[in-house]
Amino acid sequence: MPQASEILERVFREEYGRIIATLIRLSGSFDLAEESLQEAFAAALTAWARDGVPRNPGAWLTTVAHRKLLDLIRREKTRSEKQTELEYETERLQPERAELAALEGDLNHQVNSPNGSSENYPDERLRLIFTCCHPSLNQESQVALTLRTLGGLTTGEIARAFLLPEPTLAQRLVRAKSKIRLAKIPYQVPPRDLLPERLASVRAVVYLIFNEGYSATAGDNLIRTDLCAESIRLARVLCELVPDDTENSGLLALLLLQDSRRQARIDKSGELVTLEEQDRLLWDQNQIAEGLGLIRTALRSRTVGSRVGVYQLQAAIAAVHAEAKTAAETDWPQIIGLYAELRRINPSPVIALNHAAAVAMGEGFEQGLRLTDAAGASGKLDQYYLFHAARADLLKRLGRIEEAQAAYARALELTANQVEQKYVRRRLREMQQ
Repeated sequence: MPQASEILERVFREEYGRIIATLIRLSGSFDLAEESLQEAFAAALTAWARDGVPRNPGAWLTTVAHRKLLDLIRREKTRSEKQTELEYETERLQPERAELAALEGDLNHQVNSPNGSSENYPDERLRLIFTCCHPSLNQESQVALTLRTLGGLTTGEIARAFLLPEPTLAQRLVRAKSKIRLAKIPYQVPPRDLLPERLASVRAVVYLIFNEGYSATAGDNLIRTDLCAESIRLARVLCELVPDDTENSGLLALLLLQDSRRQARIDKSGELVTLEEQDRLLWDQNQIAEGLGLIRTALRSRTVGSRVGVYQLQAAIAAVHAEAKTAAETDWPQIIGLYAELRRINPSPVIALNHAAAVAMGEGFEQGLRLTDAAGASGKLDQYYLFHAARADLLKRLGRIEEAQAAYARALELTANQVEQKYVRRRLREMQQ
């Protein structure tokens, strides 16, 4: 039977975004919401180990988090020195107090119900994303704040995703939350006429949530299926909200096509399997069919003269992989061309690295290695695990074993994911035999 801590970790992954979004709506404060939820998880760790896991752990956490929030609000009010502000705050919080009281009164029923009925959570997550993606915040702060609050990712995980030092990322989070509070940014989905200016950042958020789920930066598992599922759900919501935006369709297509490979990325012994070596019979054909349909429709629906967006291009690349029955049948010239266009409109070092990998497979390892080194010349990929792993693979294929070993050793230093670590160690052992 799973330990209380294991169940709490699962509930954390599944429920964090829902609960924190509701707490932020009630309190109007990111900090109070995070603190109350952290206290609720700490209480659960003690109570569940002592009394057993409740029938409905999500409902238990939600209600306790609301109680903790009410306690924090009361303490904040007690500290207030101005009576007029205190009276205003008391009046403002009356509706929230009524809601909190109702939730508290339902605790025993929700937790101990013989049917294990679940909490009917209000889905505030889309509001939370648009609040975090307000145009007064810079894009990196928007994405980081949403990943921290909606996905429950640690500051360290987000820093690694951004290739930034952790203290730098932490400062950005503090500044972003302060700006939302001081500017009184509304907690709402914006009117339709304001959606375009916010959608680019929202898509970036959804994409980075998926990336963290698809290749977790740390932990025992390579894949966090909860984050992959959440990002796909949010991408669907964006398509419903703005159905005529082809980049929304491109994003959803990309996520579906990437996620279709999930079952083939880990073998029965828990080892990472590269795209080249995957059993393509394990790829999810329903997701592939939906993804292919979405990207084809998006590309056909573009108006004359409009530019293909970055998510449509990445989805087109994923579609070429999906259509190849075997790795040998991959249309590398087409992929190279798509990456070249992607680099033109988004000249990031990571895109340059991916382009180099495609060139290596389609035009030769020497040329791929030259482009890989060029992508890393700025130093921006020095702390990026995949840069060193890609170099190591090409050096190994070229027979430059000592250099390959050094590159793999550096990659090993930079990944905190145990599945990736196991893969790199296996590659190092193979070269020593």
